Amino acid sequence: MQIPTVSFVIPCYKLAHLLPECVNSILVQTYSDFEILIMNDCSPDNTAEVARSFSDPRVRHIRNEPNLGHLRNYNKGIGMSRGKYVWLISADDYLRKPYILERYVSVLESRPEVGYAFCSGVGVCDGREVGVLEYSVHGQRDWVWEGHRLLKTLAYSNTVLAASGLVRRECYDKLGAFPLDMPWAGDWYLWCLYALHYDVAYFAEPMVCYRDHGLSMTNKLFKENVATCVEEDVRVPWTIKRKADEAGFQEVSKIFLDSVASIYGKSIATKRYGMANPSLTFDQFEDSLCRNATSERERQWVRSRVYAEVGNEYYWQGDVALAKKFYRSALKQNPWMLAVHAKHLLLSLGRPGNYVRQAIMSSR
Repeated sequence: MQIPTVSFVIPCYKLAHLLPECVNSILVQTYSDFEILIMNDCSPDNTAEVARSFSDPRVRHIRNEPNLGHLRNYNKGIGMSRGKYVWLISADDYLRKPYILERYVSVLESRPEVGYAFCSGVGVCDGREVGVLEYSVHGQRDWVWEGHRLLKTLAYSNTVLAASGLVRRECYDKLGAFPLDMPWAGDWYLWCLYALHYDVAYFAEPMVCYRDHGLSMTNKLFKENVATCVEEDVRVPWTIKRKADEAGFQEVSKIFLDSVASIYGKSIATKRYGMANPSLTFDQFEDSLCRNATSERERQWVRSRVYAEVGNEYYWQGDVALAKKFYRSALKQNPWMLAVHAKHLLLSLGRPGNYVRQAIMSSR
């Protein structure tokens, strides 16, 4: 059989009712040199029957026995695929425009330094489009990003819509596929890892639909173990920082160390993921910091930034006393943090200082 240029890998578990929309959105693409692998992870529904209903020879159905779990299923599909480029898209998502694949392949073929392409997307709820997903928007025009530039944004949260990414196989072969110990944030980790070594193409037009529903993998993982989600949100930047150190990318390493501190701070001082309480205690923070930091100097640097971030969060929550307390703690760790000195001084001035700070923030 002729080797296709593109392989679509479609993980499917209990999503047979949504599978046709996904597959058909691929079959109508203007670029036709592709294969579709439906990765049926021992689903108890009629996924096999639906998969066999497609008469197109480019569609293949693979059923796992027994259930592998989503990450092993992803990796199996990637391993079985034959294309030069691999598009992993869940059965509940679908392509919104028939020319998206043609546009992606064009840039990947002409720019060998590009590791993956992605675009902004539209949310779908109860079968209706509900608007562009703002986090997926990286500007209003198409870009080929220098990978390290994109990491300045990607270091702080996952802003690449998973359903929109077409990856050069070389990325998987050289750098690895989904790590099995990251069930929540594995895609974020890979987007960062590939951007560490490759440039990235972005298309501003929202050409993919992401479906939000109770059976989505994101919602499933979140409901099962929020603690794991919080832990991985910290593990990803620590891991990429170490990868950057190994590759000699010191500026990137600094970016991810800063993102680690930011995530720690928000997890300590805010109720993330809709939790009733903050998702991280100071004891948990210290344990994580001691396990991941490579030196006491690095631990001290992170502590100073975390305390400053916690102070910022409490300030915006209106708790001036706690904000001042944590600014002082940050300055004990690092007395050369001029911005924190200024914030602490303004808080000490009371209402006039608060007015000045608000004015400075609003002018930015």
